Amino acid sequence: MSKQWFMIHASEDPYAFPVGPGLLKLRLFVQSGQALICTVVHADRYDSPGSELPVEMERIGSAGSYDIHEAVIQTSAGRSRYSFHVADAGGDYRWFGERGMARSREHAGVFQYAYIHRTDALQLPAWVPGSVAYQIYPSSYYQGNLQGISAKMPYLRELGVTLVYLTPIFTSPSEHKYNTSDYYTVDRAFGDLQDLRELVQSAHQEGIRIILDAVFNHSGDTFFAFQDVLEHGENSAYKDWFFVRSYPVTQTPELNYETFAKAEAYMPKLNMNHPEAADYMLAVAKYWVRETGIDGWRLDVANEVHPQFWTRLRRELKAEWPDLLLIGEIMHASGPWLRGDQFDGGMNYLLRDSMLEFFAEQSAGPVRFMEQLLHLEALYNDQANTAMFQLLGSHDTLRFMTACKESGRGWDIERTAGLRMRLAVFFQMTYLGVPMIYYGDEVGMEGATDPHCRKPMLWEGQDEELLQWYRRMITLRRNHRVLQQGSFRPWFTDEPRNTFGYIRRSGQDKIGLMLNNSPNTYRLKLPRFRSDKQVLTDLLTGTTIPNTDLLEVEIEPFGCLMWS
Repeated sequence: MSKQWFMIHASEDPYAFPVGPGLLKLRLFVQSGQALICTVVHADRYDSPGSELPVEMERIGSAGSYDIHEAVIQTSAGRSRYSFHVADAGGDYRWFGERGMARSREHAGVFQYAYIHRTDALQLPAWVPGSVAYQIYPSSYYQGNLQGISAKMPYLRELGVTLVYLTPIFTSPSEHKYNTSDYYTVDRAFGDLQDLRELVQSAHQEGIRIILDAVFNHSGDTFFAFQDVLEHGENSAYKDWFFVRSYPVTQTPELNYETFAKAEAYMPKLNMNHPEAADYMLAVAKYWVRETGIDGWRLDVANEVHPQFWTRLRRELKAEWPDLLLIGEIMHASGPWLRGDQFDGGMNYLLRDSMLEFFAEQSAGPVRFMEQLLHLEALYNDQANTAMFQLLGSHDTLRFMTACKESGRGWDIERTAGLRMRLAVFFQMTYLGVPMIYYGDEVGMEGATDPHCRKPMLWEGQDEELLQWYRRMITLRRNHRVLQQGSFRPWFTDEPRNTFGYIRRSGQDKIGLMLNNSPNTYRLKLPRFRSDKQVLTDLLTGTTIPNTDLLEVEIEPFGCLMWS
């Protein structure tokens, strides 16, 4: 039987994307378990055939059924043609190009990356890679208003937070404020315009940035435009701002217009492809940046809004405020929104699902967890991965501590819950992207899904040990640039012991990280991961070990190590 070959690539994001002037990153997916050697041969699109240069690709790791290989090629002209040569250990090989796989390069054809436009690379604000975010549900934080949040800025600075994201604060009849009545006023329960200005100012004084929640997918049914539609029906000047199926508009017993989710009568869906509706909401987005100096927007239900609106919003906001951060709330794979024309990053719920499986539920082992990490990273380009909000929970999920206490291996899951939470925080603070803390997680708050995950912040009876762990891990992240901007590479996985390790690397700087998600102490023999040091130091404890070709380390139950 002839060998079956498996290869996936396209000359588009996330398989091919710019990573700098004249630099193009290429990703090739091939079948796993074959120890394949992958080489890309490339040249300027207009160079003579035969002038191609070979570049051996790096095997990043296995994402389950496929291995990921990457290479960065340089093209001074900003344009490239390329094809892949893939060979196994026995010398069998295939070429792979736009025409598919073949024994000869000519029959496979070539991929074409026509031109690297200057706007192709996703330009992130320079302050984003080193950020640590903190989500606040305003009615449940200190005093339940903006002044209370301002008063707690020293607490957040001491925690190590550099970015605060607030759920909606604009006028709304609900407690959650996701059904906006007036996009131009702060809800009286939280304060007023001056309180918001003072909050932003107090945050900036502490080195903390502020982003607000914008709800442009839907409004509240008390929003003036929808009220006009209710009153004037088909004669309303705002009827096309919404998706009305018939007239007169009815809310009960059955509604006849589109809403957020399923029949949420008080949240009519907005038509953001309508020019006047788009103009209105774009003016809202600009108004609050100009009036208060906020540092960005988190865009609610971003995947259901017409993409042309987001393209326009990004273009116009970034033209005036290049350092503004735009984060889309998309609770599934969000690649189409993260290719440089809409958002900088998203809320990475897919990563949260994987962390729940491994740390909280312990329903997945380290092999699957590592495969998931590589798969999720490969969904996005490098710049988008740098700006992803890496969360353990949010106002829409159960608390991570609750998830740990409700599941896991053994009869003592309650006792080990805090230890597994610490491991999850260790991983979160040493992984790619922007770690995002949901208020209260740092002090051990618990709660099931909405509304229990939105309980008032715990100011008395805090888990001081967990709080100190958060502070320590955030400090380590902020003190080591490689943890902020370095690449992520698998180091080892040990399925029987439920341990794994990974390497963060930036140039010659490397940190090796490992964790043990089990109740047993293990001695491990590991391959060397850096050759430029005689001695390695654990940044968590100060312990040192000789840096030999075979590292011998001991890792405690539910322990973690950080070697440099």
